[in-house]
Amino acid sequence: MTTLHLDIETYSDISLPEVGVYKYASHPSFKILLLAYAIDDRPVKILDLENGEEIPAKLWEMIQSPKVRKVAHNAQFERVCLSYAGQGRYEYLSPVNWECTMIKAMTLGLPASLDNVSKALGFTPDKQKLTTGKNLIRLFCMPRKPSEANSFQTSFFPDDKPAEWEQFKTYCIQDVEVERNIDQALSKYPTTPEESRLWELDQTINDRGVELDRDFATMAIQIDQEYQAHLLKRYAAVTGLDNPKSVTQLKTWLSDKLDIEVPKITKETMPELIKVARTKNTPEAIEALQIRQETSKTSTTKYQKMLDVIMEDNRARGLLQFYGAARTGRWAGRLVQVQNLPQNHIKDLDTARQVVATGELELLEMTYDKVPNILSQLIRTAFVAKEGHQFVVADFSAIEARVIAWFANEAWRMEVFATHGKIYEASASQMFKVPIETIVKGHENYSLRPKGKVAELALGYQGGPNALRVMDKKWAATASEEELKDLVDQWRGSNSNITKFWRDCENAAKEAIGDSTTVQIQKGLIFIGTPEYLFIELPSGRRLAYKEAVLEDSRYGSKIKFKGQNQTTNTWEDQDTYGGKLVENIVQATARDCLAMAMMRVEKAGYPIVMHVHDEVVLEMPLTDKNALKKAQDIMALPIKWAEGLPLRADAYETVYYKKD
Repeated sequence: MTTLHLDIETYSDISLPEVGVYKYASHPSFKILLLAYAIDDRPVKILDLENGEEIPAKLWEMIQSPKVRKVAHNAQFERVCLSYAGQGRYEYLSPVNWECTMIKAMTLGLPASLDNVSKALGFTPDKQKLTTGKNLIRLFCMPRKPSEANSFQTSFFPDDKPAEWEQFKTYCIQDVEVERNIDQALSKYPTTPEESRLWELDQTINDRGVELDRDFATMAIQIDQEYQAHLLKRYAAVTGLDNPKSVTQLKTWLSDKLDIEVPKITKETMPELIKVARTKNTPEAIEALQIRQETSKTSTTKYQKMLDVIMEDNRARGLLQFYGAARTGRWAGRLVQVQNLPQNHIKDLDTARQVVATGELELLEMTYDKVPNILSQLIRTAFVAKEGHQFVVADFSAIEARVIAWFANEAWRMEVFATHGKIYEASASQMFKVPIETIVKGHENYSLRPKGKVAELALGYQGGPNALRVMDKKWAATASEEELKDLVDQWRGSNSNITKFWRDCENAAKEAIGDSTTVQIQKGLIFIGTPEYLFIELPSGRRLAYKEAVLEDSRYGSKIKFKGQNQTTNTWEDQDTYGGKLVENIVQATARDCLAMAMMRVEKAGYPIVMHVHDEVVLEMPLTDKNALKKAQDIMALPIKWAEGLPLRADAYETVYYKKD
C-alpha cells in the first residue's frame, strides 16, 4: 500500500490551543501556508500555498483515497485542516487509513511531541526536529498585535521576511523527514486492527461533536460576573483590600486581625483559619476568608471555555484525546475537559437551570444559598441533545472493582458482582466480620460502610495508610496511623487473592526483564521482556509498554525501572514501578478495552456516540426511539470473548441534558 507522509503549516486569526483544531480550521481567516509531503521513501516535496502554488489534483486524490495510507504526527490536525481547505470544502475527510505517529509513540510509552519522540528514540541531531520552529511559527502562523504602522491583525508575509520564509519551508520539510523516521522506527511494533478501528471511531466521535446550550452558558457567566463584582465590593469594605485572590495582602491583614502568624493560605488551611477566626470572635476575618473561598472557585471557567470552542452549529468538537493516558491508553479530556466535570447533587435540576437561564442573580440568590456552588453543579447540563433528541447515558457499574476481582479470582467479590453488587457493604462485612444484612441505615454497623468504601477506593493497588488519607479527607484524614494500618491489614486479609495478584505481576515482570523471556500468568496476561521494552499483553491482545525496563538493586531487593514521560514536568526520565502499580495499569487498561468494545458495539447498532466520560458513553438518540435505553444497556453488558466470566453490568438513563444520574 502506498504511504503518503504529510505535514502542514497554517494560519488563523484565532488561537489553536484555546479553541481546538475544529474551530480554528473553520474560521474564515484560516489557510494552509505550506504543505510538505513524501510518497513512500521518495524525497520530500514542499508546496508554497501562500505564494500561489496549489495542491495538485493527483495529491488531493491520494489524500482522499482509502487505499492510500496517510501518516502524520498528530494526524487529526492534518486531517481536519485539509478537510476545511479542500476544493469545495469537503465534509471531514474519512479517518480510514490515516495513521498518527504521535498515537503510535504514546502506545509505546514514548512522549507525544515530535521533538521529544525523536530524542527518546535516540535520533542523531540531523534527524531531529529543527529548533527554529517556534520562532518561525510566531512569525508566520500567529496574528500580530495592531500598531500604528499596522492597523489590522495579521502575521508576517513571506515578502516581509524572505530569508525566514525559506527557513520555514526547510523546517516543514524536516518535520516530514522526522515523522517518516519515527514511522519506520516504530513499524516493528504493529498496531492491532482493533486499535486502528477504534482510533477511526474516536475521530468520528470528535468530528460529530456534542451540542452546547450557548444561551445557558452565557447567562451563567453573566450571573457569576455580577456575583463576583458584589463579592469584591464587599471584600474591600470589610478588609480595605482590593484583591481577595492576593495571598500576600490577606496574610498580612489576617496576621494583624487574628494576632497570629499565618504561614500560608490554601484550600486545605482555610477551614482551620475560619475556625480560629470564630474562636477569636472576629466576624470580619470570618467573612473575608469566606469571600476568599467563594472567589477561589472557578465556576465559570468551563462555561467560558464552552463559548470559546462552540462552533456555528452550536456543537463542540475535539473534546477527547485518544490514548491520552500514556500508561493505560484511556482517553483524556481536551478543551472543556469532560473527564473532569463537577458532579450535580441538586434535586431539581430543571428548576435550577430555568433560574440561571433568566440571567438574574437576585432570583438565583433567593432560590438557592451559594451561587458558585449552583453554577458549578449545572456545568454538566450545558451539554444538551439536539432538537428532537435525547441523551442515553450508559455506564459500567464498578468496572475497575469487577476487573480486579476477575483477574485475581477473588471468589467472594465475584459472587457480590454476580448478585447484589453492593461492594462497599460486602467489603465492610468481610473486613469486620459482621453480617452484610446489618450494614444498613438505622443499624450501628452502617458506620462501617464508609470504611469499606474508602478501603475499596484506596487499597486495591497496594495502597497503604497514606492512600487512605488522600482518598478520604474526613474520617481517614483524622484517624491515627495505627487505625489506618489496621484497616489496610483487614482489607488485605479479606482480599488475599488480590494481594497475591500484586506479587504475581511483579514477579512475572521481573522474570521477563531479567531473563528477556516470556511469562504467562492468569487470565492470559503475558509479560514479555525484550532489550528495548517490557510488554504486558492484555487479554484483549493490546500491549502496555515500558521503555528500557531494567532491574535495579535496592535495600528491599530488586526494583523495576523504566524510561517514561513525567506527567507533571513533561520530562523524559527514569521511573519505577511495583506490583500494585502494574496491577493498576493492567486493570485500568482492561476496563478501557471493555469500554472500547462497548463503543464499537453501540455504534454498529446505529447508536451514535457524542462523547464518553470515564466508563460511560453518551448517545444522542431520537425521542421517537423507545427502545434505545434498554438496547444500549443490554449492549454494554454483553459478554466479551476475551474476558470470559467477567461479570459486566451497565446502568443507563435518558435525559435531554447531560447530568450525573
